[in-house]
Amino acid sequence: MAGIVAWFWNERFWLPHNVTWADLKNTDESTFPQAEDLYLACPLAFCMFMIRLVFERFIAKPCALGLKIQASGPQKAQPNAILEKVFTAITKHPDEKRLEGLSKQLDWDVRTIQRWFRQRRNQEKPSTLARFCESMWRFTFYLYIFTYGVRFLKKTPWLWNTRECWYNYPYQPLTVDLHYYYILELSFYLSLFFSQFTDIRRKDFLLMLLHHVATISLITFSYVNNMARVGTLIMCLHDAADVLLEAAKMANYAKCQRLCNILFIMFALVFISSRLGVYPVWVLNSTLFESWEIVGPYPSWWVFNLLLVLLQALHTFWSYLIVRITCRAISRGKVSKDDRSDIESSSDEDEVVPSSQKHHTNGTNGAHGTNGYLSLSPCPDEH
Repeated sequence: MAGIVAWFWNERFWLPHNVTWADLKNTDESTFPQAEDLYLACPLAFCMFMIRLVFERFIAKPCALGLKIQASGPQKAQPNAILEKVFTAITKHPDEKRLEGLSKQLDWDVRTIQRWFRQRRNQEKPSTLARFCESMWRFTFYLYIFTYGVRFLKKTPWLWNTRECWYNYPYQPLTVDLHYYYILELSFYLSLFFSQFTDIRRKDFLLMLLHHVATISLITFSYVNNMARVGTLIMCLHDAADVLLEAAKMANYAKCQRLCNILFIMFALVFISSRLGVYPVWVLNSTLFESWEIVGPYPSWWVFNLLLVLLQALHTFWSYLIVRITCRAISRGKVSKDDRSDIESSSDEDEVVPSSQKHHTNGTNGAHGTNGYLSLSPCPDEH
């Protein structure tokens, strides 16, 4: 075990040439980020999850009810032991052959069985009230942490000159405000990571899981090797668009369509300008070129920049989907639905779809393609 720990924390990987972990130990004169500081995020993530439960019940829910958002969920399927067994143990999307077999066994027509499975799937999806409460919790946190980040960063020299992120690196002292900012962000994403296993599972579960893992990894990585200054810029930049997205979703659930449209277009403008403009010109330019000039490359530098470049590739893909959805929304006159958890159409149209076609359809839905950043779909009749 000692050998594994020594291999993982190899100074030649994590730190620039001629820098050791001993050089970054805390002293009476200065404090530096320590890996063990991040242990605090685990109990704080649990506390944040409990705060979320209290917030959703005693603050978000009364607000939702005040906006006339109904607590009732979708229509429940009538009890049927045979269909329930197939649903829970075999498949939630029976193919044509299985539907015909069940039709003969129950003496039901195929469309009735299709309707039963559709209603049963909808039972596992959160109600509009639950989705509003979740969005209000995220909106509140993002608004707070973005406001905090702006107030913190405007007092720092590296906001105005990104080269300050690398001067005297890695001997940059850790301030109380910076430590609080990092721990709070990490705790929030840890709480989201764990709450995915207790919340009603949505169809973008794996994508959101990967998104949370990537976010947690980047926050942890930048803290451990003291790239915290540029890390604060990245976190604040990303929180800006998330505030508007959650606000748009809340307006959508409250059926304030005009407000939803305005907020969504604002979100699209902020997302694209920040992720395709500010991020590459301001952040990537600093991490790739300014740091190379001032500090020079070393192994973890390459890994960190590779992750940031991959993030930029995702930004480009998400921006493409946002532009496409915005154009469709403008042509249809509205933006509606959280595509990750929307209620399936109750029409009696044939649901038997070839698996290859299903895969193609899922790949074009907003939630699948945006890893949760974009969950609004302008096509309520599309599913």
